[in-house]
Amino acid sequence: MPPSAILVSIFTLFLALLAPAVRSMTLTDDDLRNIPSPGDDFDINNGKLLAPILIPRVAGTEGSLRAQQHFVDFFRDNLPEWAIEWQNTTSKTPVTGDKDVPFSNLIFRRDPPGANPGEVGRLTLVAHYDSKYEPEGFIGAIDSAAPCAMLMHVARSIEHALKAKWEADDGLDEPKGVQIIFLDGEEAFLHWTDTDSLYGARALAEEWDNQFHGAMSTYRTPLDSISLFLLLDLLGTSDPRVPSYFLTTHWAYKAMAQLEKRMRDLGILESKPANPFLPESDKEAGRFGRSFVDDDHRPFMERGVDILHIIPSPFPKVWHKMEDDGEHLDLPTTRDWAKITTAFVVEWMEIQDQMPKLPAAKPKRSVTVKTESQRTEL
Repeated sequence: MPPSAILVSIFTLFLALLAPAVRSMTLTDDDLRNIPSPGDDFDINNGKLLAPILIPRVAGTEGSLRAQQHFVDFFRDNLPEWAIEWQNTTSKTPVTGDKDVPFSNLIFRRDPPGANPGEVGRLTLVAHYDSKYEPEGFIGAIDSAAPCAMLMHVARSIEHALKAKWEADDGLDEPKGVQIIFLDGEEAFLHWTDTDSLYGARALAEEWDNQFHGAMSTYRTPLDSISLFLLLDLLGTSDPRVPSYFLTTHWAYKAMAQLEKRMRDLGILESKPANPFLPESDKEAGRFGRSFVDDDHRPFMERGVDILHIIPSPFPKVWHKMEDDGEHLDLPTTRDWAKITTAFVVEWMEIQDQMPKLPAAKPKRSVTVKTESQRTEL
């Protein structure tokens, strides 16, 4: 065995020994059938979730304000028990001279009622909502209007079950919450550099790293309380291929990939890709390298947060082109990503028994495989 393979084996064993808990992540076939589709709410012209975001949304512009208002109105009107938090900063950019551009991150959080914020571990679902400065009029449907709509669908889909679970909770479980972050300023204004990109993510990660909970809290900072940072980007074109980027969260990737496979076996996904969206369940430890796709997760990853990055590689052909608009979305694929992500969150939050039952269809059976999940901390 070469030295590199020995090091990988030792590292993998080290991670396993550090894992604080191992739990089975398996939904039944009926649980998967109960995962709702966004349906017409993803219509590109009139859909309640997606259509209002299919506009130019450059940071600091009217389009950006309209997108922000759409998110706030949706949660206020449909999910009033989700806490809303703004994180506002300003920064100069290479194209605005001495003018400061405002950046606004929106955080929508659902914690168990009465829980101390420093005691709650949170599954954190993330997408950026800004669009490119150039070319003028660029919309960015996959980049990232559609991922934002997917996360809105997830929040709406799980609310009833979260409330029911917490109302019946005996108080013995470790408090688990969920938060959705819509990040501003992911796109570069001129050229992608460390300072001309990730404006919102850099600001939020720094602030949360220096925001402390009480001295006796389980989680020292809001960053520590992130159990998994699940970032969606460039989703909505047909036949995506999303690799597993990080060994430390490959277990989570495998869990999502298994959900995709089982949902296809059951015939409850619409798209017919040539290959799975998530094809690397069997990726061996020695194939993981140090490279990754630079994105909003980086400032959080550099501070020790576990990342599951759902972004295709290679990038879709419409990436950063004017064709990245609603008309070029593959809506069956877009709706399938929303369902797969919802299933993952239902499984993570262990709320399958509380999910509303959808009308029964002619049953198929999937091959149910137990995916052993473990969160590791270094």
